[in-house]
Amino acid sequence: MKILIAPDSYKDALPASAAAKAMAEGVRRACPKADVVCCPMGDGGEGTLEAMLASTGAEARTAKVQDALGRPIDATWGWHAQSRTAFVELAEASGLQQISREERTALHSTTFGVGELIREALDAGATHLLLTLGGSATNDGGAGMLKALGAKLLDDKGEALPAGGAALENLATLDLSTLDPRLEKLTVETAVDVDNPLLGERGASAVFGPQKGATPEDVQRLDKALAHFADLAARSLGEDHRGLAGAGAAGGMGFAARAFLGAELRPGIELVIEQVGFDALLDGADLVITGEGQLDGQSLSGKTPVGIARAAKAKNVPVVVLAGRLGDGWKAAYEEGITAAFALADGPMDLDEALSRSGELMADRCENILRLFLQIR
Repeated sequence: MKILIAPDSYKDALPASAAAKAMAEGVRRACPKADVVCCPMGDGGEGTLEAMLASTGAEARTAKVQDALGRPIDATWGWHAQSRTAFVELAEASGLQQISREERTALHSTTFGVGELIREALDAGATHLLLTLGGSATNDGGAGMLKALGAKLLDDKGEALPAGGAALENLATLDLSTLDPRLEKLTVETAVDVDNPLLGERGASAVFGPQKGATPEDVQRLDKALAHFADLAARSLGEDHRGLAGAGAAGGMGFAARAFLGAELRPGIELVIEQVGFDALLDGADLVITGEGQLDGQSLSGKTPVGIARAAKAKNVPVVVLAGRLGDGWKAAYEEGITAAFALADGPMDLDEALSRSGELMADRCENILRLFLQIR
């Protein structure tokens, strides 16, 4: 019996590799002879880099950059010398997992560190960049990244804007003439894990701002600031990308990648499925177990479990999802190929307990799933 285990990361709990290991432990408890294949996945958020490095054989490199709060941090990126391709994961520099829940501030967090990683790639001689978005602690529309790459964002007094999305409300001059000239020869593909536009009720600030520390008042302020930023960008570039599907990914980094780097935006899970050869791994599989922190209606916009279910459905392989939480609208995932979905908690518990016990809970759920699966086959 072949069991394919392909989870995404569980935010604030476990990376995808650790989640896969815990799931495999549970499977083997129930079926020691099972052929268990672990394939950690990602849809553009944290953990995607790990999947890419494993599948391509790229070299993992480390750079000292700023985190979302401007503090020094060691961030990993990938370098494939033969193809001159760099792999940069936004979450490595500007991710939620780098800062505590108490420190999160959507108003002032920055993507400057992402720009520093792109500079590292350019210094290495990259001509192709695969930039993965998702899991960000930021809502600055990529303004920090632009600064790190040489752009000037000034207020009406000619002073440089401070870090963060809120500062964009005072943007008077967007000077792109000082951008790193090497960017002109860089082909950029961007993996996004959502299809939200930049602004409005489905935009970056409204949908994702609250998990980054934004109050309802902050959301309104950030949305207006990003709209002002988009206005100036449209005047400068002659194109307006605010309504593009995926522009709202990672606090507006999808917008910045398309507008300023000329990036092609692709659903992250589709790109990862291609890179890791997931369709080949499905051959001969009897069951797929996947999961992420929350399965809900939003998951249909490009999250890992639904992307995996769509691929598995084409080969008639059943898919079980283990989620930290089943949110509103999750049952729509049945139509996409998900056979069954379960929340991890085995009883009443607060968030801190659930996070600390994630590995244990995953192993237990997988053991029970396999015991049932073996009986009904």
